[in-house]
Formats: sequence, structure tokens, C-alpha cells
Amino acid sequence: MTPTARRGLFGFLLGLAILVAALAQLYWPWLAGGGSEQVAPVDVGGPFALRDQNGVLRRSEEFRGKLMLVYFGYTFCPDACPTALQDMTQALDLLGPKADDVQPIFITIDPERDTAAQMKLYAGNFHPRLIALTGTADEIATAARAYRVFYRKETGGNATEYLMDHSGFIYLMGRDGRYISHFRPGATPAEMAAAIAAHL
Repeated sequence: MTPTARRGLFGFLLGLAILVAALAQLYWPWLAGGGSEQVAPVDVGGPFALRDQNGVLRRSEEFRGKLMLVYFGYTFCPDACPTALQDMTQALDLLGPKADDVQPIFITIDPERDTAAQMKLYAGNFHPRLIALTGTADEIATAARAYRVFYRKETGGNATEYLMDHSGFIYLMGRDGRYISHFRPGATPAEMAAAIAAHL
């Protein structure tokens, strides 16, 4: 290899190393394992206007003054979604009366099947104050983009029987509607309760 080629290769590798280091620093809070994180690499959250399980239009602004626990999933989810919602329920139970200042919210990523009636039936399995939200495909997509939620329909199913791939974070939002932290799958109800209590 000529000296010029070696210098070019060295420059390329150095630039690549700098890029990888910058990306790792930016996104490491999202990729590290366990518990909750206090730093968001990008803005998370935003306004939404969706229908709850009773068909009532609910806007994000009405929850100002309370913390929000927000989870995106779907009612036909075989395991991850019921586990996350049960963990949210248990975390709020651990908080006792303090949980009155926390609003649990479940937003579907499967509006085709998750009608208000379906959401009401499903929400009855979890915390009594859980608000389950649905809407049009565009409304759900807007909310999901605001929260940086990934989702897509898996191939291979039919019109009524299919699975959804989706990210599984539970978001803790502040009394002003701004992002505080998130919980990854595997965070225990006790860990969640402790992190929430720190902001009550």
C-alpha cells in the first residue's frame, strides 16, 4: 500500500471512529440495559387528541399538573403489552395515594382492530384509572412519531389475525407534558415506583 493510500485509509478510519463515538454518546441512554433513563437524546412527547375507551375526545393538555405514564401497544398483543400494563398497574399500587398524581395512558398502535369498545374491554384488566386511547391511523401515527415509537404490521397474517412489531418503552412525562425518563422492558414495578416517586 502506498503512503498516500495509507494516509487516506487512516483518515477514513479516524473519521469513522469519531462518528461512532458521537452516535454512541447520543444514543447510549436508549440502548443501555435496565431501569429508567433521565436523559433524552431527542425530544420525546407532544400533543395528542385521541378518543378514550368511552368514546370521549381526550387531549394531552388536560393532564397538565399530573405526571403521565404513557405506553404504546395493542390489545391483541400476546405478551409484551399486558406485561407492561400490569407492571404500570403494580407500580401505581406501590405508590399508594401518591399515585393519584400520575395518569396511566395506553395508546394503541393498531387502530384497525382497537376500537373504543375493544379498548374498554381490555383496559378493564388493568389499573382502574387507565385511559386507553385510539383514533384514526393518521392520528395514531402522529402521536407515535411525537414519542419516537416504532411500529409496523408483521407480514404473514390476514386482515384480522396479525401481530404488530413495536418498541416497548414506558414513558414518564412531567406535569408540564415534557419528557422526564423512560422504562425499558424488564424494569420492575418497584424500580418504576421509585423513579416516579422522585418526581412527586
